[in-house]
Amino acid sequence: MRKYRLGAHTKTDLKVHVVWLPKYRKPVLTGDVAVRVRDLIRQIAAEDELEIISGKVARDHVHVFLSYRPNQDVSQIMQWLKGISSRILLQEFPHLRKRFWGRHFWARGYLAVSSGTVTDEMIKEYIEEQEGEQIIDDSRFPIDSL
Repeated sequence: MRKYRLGAHTKTDLKVHVVWLPKYRKPVLTGDVAVRVRDLIRQIAAEDELEIISGKVARDHVHVFLSYRPNQDVSQIMQWLKGISSRILLQEFPHLRKRFWGRHFWARGYLAVSSGTVTDEMIKEYIEEQEGEQIIDDSRFPIDSL
């Protein structure tokens, strides 16, 4: 059964799969560091009302599949996850400070892929099936009726 997030006047199901890596893709996410990364991600998610559906900390990258609220941006979510975790990891693990100078633990950027049960093609078909007169010169955006 689908789980929606409810707001005062909204019902949403927004999910994103994000992937990011340490600078230089160094395989440092092992042992205590990996456990701490996982714990930090869980803590940040809880504080910011993100629901972690699934996740994995690999040696040289992190995958997280999460649900988020409509007033949150993926870029903002990534700023929280990477920024807070980077600062804490570099404070708690002195050996990481030696390998990652300049107060940056994570590499620039990230991969973000939205998720849903409805495909682009299904949405196009649904819109095309709606009642209304199609205007030939702009079939991609018809006017229903005047």
